Amino acid sequence: MASNACEGCTCGRAQNNGLAAEEQRELARREPRSFTAPSGYTEPTEGIEPAVPLRSKLWFNNPEDTMVGCYIERFLNNGLTMGELTNKRKPIIGIAQTGSDLAPCNSHHLQLAKRVRDGILAAGGTPFEFPCHPIQETAKRPTASLDRNLSYLSLVEVLFGYPLDGVVLLTGCDKTTPAMLMAAATMDIPAICMNVGPMLNGYAGSKYVGSGMVVWDSRAQLSAGEIDQDQFMRQVSLSAPSVGHCNTMGTASTMNAMAEALGMALPGSASIPAPYRERGACAYQTGQRIVQLVLEDVKPSDIMTKEAFENAIALCTAIGGSTNAPIHLNAVAKHIGVELNNDDWERVGYELPLLVNIQPAGQYLCEEYHRAGGLPSVAAELLKHDKLPHPDALTVSGKSIGDNCRGDFAQDPRVILPFDKPLMSQAGFLHLKGTLFDSAIMKTSVISPAFREQYLSNPNDPMAFEGPVAVFDGPEDYHHRIETEPDIHPGTILVMRGAGPVGYPGAAEVVNMIPPGRLIKEGIELPCIGDGRQSGTSGSPSILNASPEAATGGMLGYLKDGDRLRIDLLKRQADVILTPEQIAKRKEELGPYKYPPHQTPWQEIYRNQVSELSEGMVLKDAVKYQRVAKRYPVGRANH
Repeated sequence: MASNACEGCTCGRAQNNGLAAEEQRELARREPRSFTAPSGYTEPTEGIEPAVPLRSKLWFNNPEDTMVGCYIERFLNNGLTMGELTNKRKPIIGIAQTGSDLAPCNSHHLQLAKRVRDGILAAGGTPFEFPCHPIQETAKRPTASLDRNLSYLSLVEVLFGYPLDGVVLLTGCDKTTPAMLMAAATMDIPAICMNVGPMLNGYAGSKYVGSGMVVWDSRAQLSAGEIDQDQFMRQVSLSAPSVGHCNTMGTASTMNAMAEALGMALPGSASIPAPYRERGACAYQTGQRIVQLVLEDVKPSDIMTKEAFENAIALCTAIGGSTNAPIHLNAVAKHIGVELNNDDWERVGYELPLLVNIQPAGQYLCEEYHRAGGLPSVAAELLKHDKLPHPDALTVSGKSIGDNCRGDFAQDPRVILPFDKPLMSQAGFLHLKGTLFDSAIMKTSVISPAFREQYLSNPNDPMAFEGPVAVFDGPEDYHHRIETEPDIHPGTILVMRGAGPVGYPGAAEVVNMIPPGRLIKEGIELPCIGDGRQSGTSGSPSILNASPEAATGGMLGYLKDGDRLRIDLLKRQADVILTPEQIAKRKEELGPYKYPPHQTPWQEIYRNQVSELSEGMVLKDAVKYQRVAKRYPVGRANH
């Protein structure tokens, strides 16, 4: 006899609705109607057979694992069907979403990801979008580069721990691109980059207002008393007229160009301005292409070879790329297992010319650069003159960089100049060494005529200068003393220390110091040296990324105001004019360089693990983890 449920009861009897036990058994034998897992579902036979079995099926279609049901059931909440997860020919593609309200440079990716999803679906994949740790260059304190390695670690764990066969890396603002590439290198599953794109041009009337550049120029005007604080704020705000990252050849534009140069992005994709319709079309095609990369089993280690890195170095010189590029590409190389150092940057890149007339080294902004042809047109010039080191290097397009770019010459020779009529010859980075540090770089393409005349034009001592130092312990000390220090004169060398990976922590963009206002009014530039970094949008020819940094025992930590330095660019030397005995006495007298305490758990972990800027600022214990997906296709069971 059927049991009646009590009013309001939610126990099992309430679900029987008064049905007899036999009726309940009959219902249990029937297959319920289900759109999610329809009765009689069989594996489709259409589609391309993957070159290797899809790792996602170790979660979703593995008869030997009794927990498959557990792995699948909650993903069905997204409205997916069983076949979208279990089909052995349908890859699961991650979309690494870097856009958010905290990352305005990348926020347009929230829209672009929809077109990436469309492309994945059209090519037969199933998209899974997930958030990444935000890195906003202009907002994160103490510095955004502190979070590059944190974002890298979190992305590695997502790519390893979840059922993903490939990933679209949504890049943009400075540190997001290397963090994504480093994680893709460590994991080594098929991956492709898709930039958010630069902002539209900024204007003040008919004058270009370039991201970052306007900050440094306006800061000098403010210091010289030419403008007030309200005018400063108005000028700076004009440089951000739309969605997207910096519209100059700063670190964002540089690193996305480097992703394309490495072969990790579709040809011509890095320079498309964020609001252009082409950007959405590129997102769709990127989504399509990642599915093919998975089915063909083309991995980052197949693309990011030593040859690819040397191509990137050559193209970095030609575009006037950021001084942050060596740090980040050296880091990516370490995670993929390629030997790359700052000697390689000078060997491959220094003799090449500057071809792109874009701020900070040139005149125009990124809209003109894209319309002129972008990176493929720069590569075409190098190819024409046999100056692209490795034309046969493979790219994610399935073709070589040479096949992608050969003959694709510039549409506007004012913006992308012919190889034989460059903005500057010998425009690459110089790698300096000496008693001051073991390694530092100098961007020669931003050496101004005034700087060259004042410091590098002595016929009896060409390309060399000496001078006394004014030493600053971090930007706070610099801002506090720069206008009141009486011993800063023309020829004084400004030294920024305590700004490296350990000392700051994270290596801040603070080396591009401006002189006191009284010297700015006279048109005087001062050389800058430091163990930190500077914005890629800066036009300062600083000697920076000095390694070892003061906080780890570098000589910068033992300098005193008035010590004299000698910089010889022809000999690639940077020396403090002290005897070995004087240096030893100074180190004994001052002891280890003191830096601020840790402020968060991550800062302490980071400081204990991070390498020097010359070594890519990587986590020392992380670089031994390479090709993780091959060594460990799947993690241990979670239940």
